[in-house]
Amino acid sequence: MHVAAVIKRKGSGVISITPDHTIADATKLLTENRIGAILVMDGGEGIRGIISERDIIRALAKHGADALSHTVGSLMTREVQQCSPNDTIAEVMTTMTTRRFRHLPVVDGGKLLGMISIGDVVKQRLDDTELEVETLRGYVTGQG
Repeated sequence: MHVAAVIKRKGSGVISITPDHTIADATKLLTENRIGAILVMDGGEGIRGIISERDIIRALAKHGADALSHTVGSLMTREVQQCSPNDTIAEVMTTMTTRRFRHLPVVDGGKLLGMISIGDVVKQRLDDTELEVETLRGYVTGQG
């Protein structure tokens, strides 16, 4: 199965923020949307970075409550790993595990198609495995 199936199931909506917003603003967006990361976008320039719960926790540990007044641009991860809708679920799981991040924007031809999380990927893998088991069960019992 491919990343395109995940985007088809979950939709292409992406929550984003601009680099000039504060970490307090980002925290509010994360909480309101019950998500773990936000893409940092700036007009027509596309993806500028990503800010995650982990980034915010590190900033709070380093700067205390003052971190909330810092800009997203000052704390975001600038080099954002991306995936393609044609990447397989196995490839994306490997990338997320080895690189130790939980969110990937899905980009095709420079166009942002959506964002997937490790939870989305695991759910797709479980769904694929369940379908495979049911197909094999049907085949073995003569019902497929």
